[in-house]
Amino acid sequence: MTSPQRAPGGFPVVGIIGGGQLARMCQPPAVNLSITLSVLAESADAAAAQVIPSAPVGSHLDLDAVLSFARECDVVTFDHEHVPQEILHALVDAGVQVHPKPEALIYAQDKLAMRRRLTELGVPCPAWARITDRAGLAAFGDEHGWPVVLKTPRGGYDGKGVRIVASADDAQDWLARGEELLVEEAVSFARELAVLVARSPSGQAAVWPIVHTVQTDGICTEVLAPAPELDAGLQAGVTHAALRIAGELDVTGVFAVELFEITDDVGGSSYVVNELAMRPHNSGHWTMDGSVTSQFEQHLRAVLDLPLGDVRPRDRWTVMGNVLGGDYPQLYSAYRHLLARDPGLKVHLYGKQVRPGRKIGHVNVCGTDLADLRMRARHAADFFEGTVTE
Repeated sequence: MTSPQRAPGGFPVVGIIGGGQLARMCQPPAVNLSITLSVLAESADAAAAQVIPSAPVGSHLDLDAVLSFARECDVVTFDHEHVPQEILHALVDAGVQVHPKPEALIYAQDKLAMRRRLTELGVPCPAWARITDRAGLAAFGDEHGWPVVLKTPRGGYDGKGVRIVASADDAQDWLARGEELLVEEAVSFARELAVLVARSPSGQAAVWPIVHTVQTDGICTEVLAPAPELDAGLQAGVTHAALRIAGELDVTGVFAVELFEITDDVGGSSYVVNELAMRPHNSGHWTMDGSVTSQFEQHLRAVLDLPLGDVRPRDRWTVMGNVLGGDYPQLYSAYRHLLARDPGLKVHLYGKQVRPGRKIGHVNVCGTDLADLRMRARHAADFFEGTVTE
């Protein structure tokens, strides 16, 4: 394995396990911070391997490959949350600085562990239970009302590993596996929110404004930053809870808390926590153009225990639109058209092969007219997908 070429002056090497788009988007701020990145990529043409010179190919499931990679790095972090705990602990035992630590990352890897810990901390959550059979699912549904939300504890994302079931019969195929499952009440919510926190090993923390995330078929398609018309009390409560979770779980790096906002009959607002993510997150892509410090720069600062950057917004509003693949694999002509049509549009493509429904990039627009920004972001995403043609 070729060692990464270190920058002059003793600046560190940050290793990222996983060569996806999150690692790719760390490269520009790494250059600006004089930090060298190295990624353990799944393939030679992985998204991050296209832009990061030091990109040895190896699997996050291969202990020898991971250890060999980590020996050339000053600190190791992650593009995703799928590195097994035994490999994470082997890194720690070998003296590697790992952020976030295995003891924290488990709460993003295992939804049952996450629910147990948040419940212990008194953080609002949906009613939930661990089940392994039909009787357990039926009892939960009868108590809390049907339909319910059934989740696989590990491996789910973008709507995968999640199912809405109206009866125990609807889940027979999952129940037949005999594996433990997480069942939750189906929360009636007004909208989905997310809050992004960065925390360093020395305990410094910074929080970006809470955002409104719009989901389509389980995939985030739009983010409004900050969340419009957010109750001040709810904003303070969510921010405090996110900081407390980060501290209690000893999270290091960038950390996202996804929430449901619930409104009552008299206009009051409350929330429950839906998911945790311990890495730069889709809900924070707006920060690349809309915040003084992006989530990717902040993640590098945090895992290196550097002073954290300013998280204030650059403009009144930023709207992020996810770009999903369509039936047109050649994107460059669409890219040229959109840059000419909307000079204020910021386009971030991930270097991925286009497949229908696959996240292949995102766009950001900033300004003072929220309705106009939403229209511009939506048009750009639709044009890339091919659902609009002008």
